[in-house]
Amino acid sequence: MDQQIMEELRLAGAGFAVGLRLMAVYDGLRILRIFVPHHGAAVGAEDFFYWMYSGFTVFGLLYRGNDGILRFYIIAAAAAGMILWDRAVSRKVIGVLQKCRKSLKMKFKKHKKLVSK
Repeated sequence: MDQQIMEELRLAGAGFAVGLRLMAVYDGLRILRIFVPHHGAAVGAEDFFYWMYSGFTVFGLLYRGNDGILRFYIIAAAAAGMILWDRAVSRKVIGVLQKCRKSLKMKFKKHKKLVSK
C-alpha cells in the first residue's frame, strides 16, 4: 500500500483508540456517580473537566498525528470508538453495577433494621 494511505489508516486507528479511551474514562465517572452520590454542581464540574480533557486529547491527536490539520475521518473514527464502547461494554457494565448498588442498598437497609431492634 501507499505510504500516505498507511499513515491515514494509522491515524484513523489512533482516533478509534482515543474514542474507546474517552468512553472508558467517562464510564469511570459514571461508576463513581453510581456509588458516590453527587450534587448537581459536582456533576457539572466533573463533566466540564472531562470535556476539557477530551478536547485536549483529540486536539493532541490531531496536532501530533497530522500537524494540527483537521481531518474529519479521525473525528469520525473517535466517535465510532465511543459508540462501540457504549454499545458493547458500557451499557452492560453500568447495568450490572446499578443492580449491585440496589442489592447492596437493600442489604444495608435490612441490616440497619436488625441492628436497631
